[in-house]
Amino acid sequence: MSTFLPDITLLTLLLLIIGFGLVFLEMHIPGFGIPGILGAICLILAVALTAQNFAEGLVMTLGILAILGIMLGVVLTFFTKGKFFKPLILPDVQRKEHGYISSSDLDYLLGKKGIALTDLRPSGSIDIDGVKFDVISDGEYISSGTKVEIFKVSGVKLLVKKTKD
Repeated sequence: MSTFLPDITLLTLLLLIIGFGLVFLEMHIPGFGIPGILGAICLILAVALTAQNFAEGLVMTLGILAILGIMLGVVLTFFTKGKFFKPLILPDVQRKEHGYISSSDLDYLLGKKGIALTDLRPSGSIDIDGVKFDVISDGEYISSGTKVEIFKVSGVKLLVKKTKD
């Protein structure tokens, strides 16, 4: 045989098959557990028992790494498409019509008026059209029941002040 291709024995073939199988199993089970460790040991033993020099060991190791890369690509492809992926992603769409509000989509509240549900000293809760919001007053104490207006939206912070009404 060639100097870079090792003589594959039945034991080597068995160790490679078992090693790849255990590593493939580990790719489906979260964490670094027993199948991954045993699979790596089987693959290392296959290289150690078969390679007669450094060059053969290097070629076998690179081949094993290439096969493991292909296996990982296949596993990731099946997890991102098809039946394996569905349990990992929430299938429901959260729409504004169903009551979901994105934290970055609060600009529509600018200028809205509501009533303080709690004392704002300076933070508390207000009611705008039956929806409760956590807000911060413009620095002054505002007692519950007072009419307030949102005058600034800063990210997820809603700043309110007393209205003149």
